[in-house]
Amino acid sequence: MRRILGVCAFLCSLGCVAAAQARVRIDIDLSSQTMHVSADGSDYLWSVSTARSGYATPRGYYRSRHLERMHYSRKYHMSPMPHSIFFNGGYAIHGTYSTADLGRPASHGCIRLSPDNAAFLYGLVKEQGADIRISGSPPRAYAMHRWRRERGVARRQRPRLFEDDYQGWSEEAPDGLAYAPPRSAVLSRHRRVIDPVTQQPQSWQSWPR
Repeated sequence: MRRILGVCAFLCSLGCVAAAQARVRIDIDLSSQTMHVSADGSDYLWSVSTARSGYATPRGYYRSRHLERMHYSRKYHMSPMPHSIFFNGGYAIHGTYSTADLGRPASHGCIRLSPDNAAFLYGLVKEQGADIRISGSPPRAYAMHRWRRERGVARRQRPRLFEDDYQGWSEEAPDGLAYAPPRSAVLSRHRRVIDPVTQQPQSWQSWPR
């Protein structure tokens, strides 16, 4: 009888140790901009926002370091970061009021959640701690949007060939830096010359080749 009671006590102690060592598992996928949380036998899937163009969300394996119910970012104009879970220096999982941006890159590097989900996760991690894994890369559509936006900035910074009928840069050039004749010139291969005094059409001049 004593042996049976001893075995039961030992098993109970193992169960208590396992419960004490249980930690919340947080998996963040940069590609899909989602967070998968496993805790207490339940799973949750939430949309997040990670680093936008010009910033980076660190990838790898981390553990929750310290928690703050309300943190204000001194680096970014005292922006509010409710229910912050810091895992790597100044990087944290926290709530955001810009919920319309969830599901796409929008942050300075932190991982943003809706306020309700951030509060719920904060409570879980405060009790159990968390193991965090960040993997993947920003969505391809986002990378293409960034590439087009950078090309657009380059176009606007270039001088125009003819102020009156310049249309843009050649999209066929591999480096995007070649001039293209205006659309009207492609069709007619000529441009109108205006008399500087009378401001009337004077003659037609062929487009320089």
